[in-house]
Amino acid sequence: MASTKRILITGGAGFIGSHVVRYFVNAAPHYQIINLDALTYAGNLENLKDIQDKPNYTFVKGDICDAALVNAIFQEHAIDAVIHLAAESHVDRSISNPLAFVQTNVMGTATLLNAARSAWHGNYDGKLFYHVSTDEVYGSLGETGFFYETTAYDPRSPYSASKAASDHLVMAFYHTYHMPVVISNCSNNYGPNHFPEKLIPLSINNIIQNKPLPIYGKGENVRDWLYVIDHASAIFTIFEKGRIGETYNIGGHNEWKNIDLIHLLCKIMDKKLNREAGSSEKLITYVTDRAGHDLRYAIDATKLKDELGWMPSLQFEEGLEKTVDWYLENQEWLNHVTSGSYASYYETQYHNR
Repeated sequence: MASTKRILITGGAGFIGSHVVRYFVNAAPHYQIINLDALTYAGNLENLKDIQDKPNYTFVKGDICDAALVNAIFQEHAIDAVIHLAAESHVDRSISNPLAFVQTNVMGTATLLNAARSAWHGNYDGKLFYHVSTDEVYGSLGETGFFYETTAYDPRSPYSASKAASDHLVMAFYHTYHMPVVISNCSNNYGPNHFPEKLIPLSINNIIQNKPLPIYGKGENVRDWLYVIDHASAIFTIFEKGRIGETYNIGGHNEWKNIDLIHLLCKIMDKKLNREAGSSEKLITYVTDRAGHDLRYAIDATKLKDELGWMPSLQFEEGLEKTVDWYLENQEWLNHVTSGSYASYYETQYHNR
């Protein structure tokens, strides 16, 4: 019989977090999932309407920096494991407000780690702290090469520096307190429910509305793209089978220059919207490059494949088409998040509970 675990997932109303919560709730009904999310601009409970009434799912609204609340959750729910996704994650926002990223990503992680240490009292049998991080901690690559788990950290933005700091804190608790931890560093995600500030959902939304498509510099920056549901399946695999104290890189084996990605997206959108071929490409607008913009990210996920048997299920073209279809079928969701009205969903659903 499968063992019951009580798992605290932080940031579970966000883009990646909501897919992870859904994956765990559906794939492992013997696990009790407690979703802690502050419901900031990128956290949206509408992302989880389909599982909100499942018997193995509980939502708690709150901030990971609130030590009293986090400690209370550990006590009330007898938490066995943490999957920590809650983070400020948009590089542009980190450039304009770096202290917010230090507060959430560094202090929030420290608060969670300390709560786990206090609650578990050094009795770590069956316990796990799983920290979800980013490939951006490794810095920037030239035209060749890959990020490996052994690549030295070299963050270039306040966002990536704050994530690097949180990674180091997690490993410090492993070495100092012998807390069972695991870390994964993932490439760029795309897919349904992505808040439209990042490249792909922003571009989809702008094409729908015939607005300019802003491209940094010449669009030559290269990213490795992973479909978000594949990321959720990788996290589940690492949670179930990963080795304690290890880091696993998660990649999609899908490197694309930003400008090539946008050209492909434009072709897909023209076809889906029954527009004349080439219409959307006319919206492309080049803008001043981002400060400290990393040229290229590329993940080597061989360790994850060889040790745990995980590989992505989709190639980028197929995943991008699925993503476009989702946004076109869910324009009400898109309108809600761009107008801010999604924020009322929590009050509507939970104020009487």
